[in-house]
Amino acid sequence: MIGEHLVGYIDTIAHVIEFVGVLIMVAGLLMAFVKAITHANAFNEDVYLEIRQIVGKSILLGLEVMIAADIMATVVTSPTLDSVIVLGIIVIIRTFLSLSLQVELEGRFPWQTPKSK
Repeated sequence: MIGEHLVGYIDTIAHVIEFVGVLIMVAGLLMAFVKAITHANAFNEDVYLEIRQIVGKSILLGLEVMIAADIMATVVTSPTLDSVIVLGIIVIIRTFLSLSLQVELEGRFPWQTPKSK
């Protein structure tokens, strides 16, 4: 049936998107590592903060991509109460991590106005 093939394709796409989320995080870590090596002689607080921003932003983006993949994977299957609960828990945990990282990186919640410099 066409529906079964479509579910298989979308499930594969969701796995690929999850992998892309992991790659985003790894790429951010590698960029931060390169930045640290290139500034090893002049490593100061500004360089540290910039490296920290690179790592944090790559983790945030990777988590957002992985949440999208989880939603896709759950929606295409016949959702059971168990799978919806698991998805909800995963989304809550990843959203909490994203929110915590954003507060750590920017020093404010997303709904707060930016601090003037």
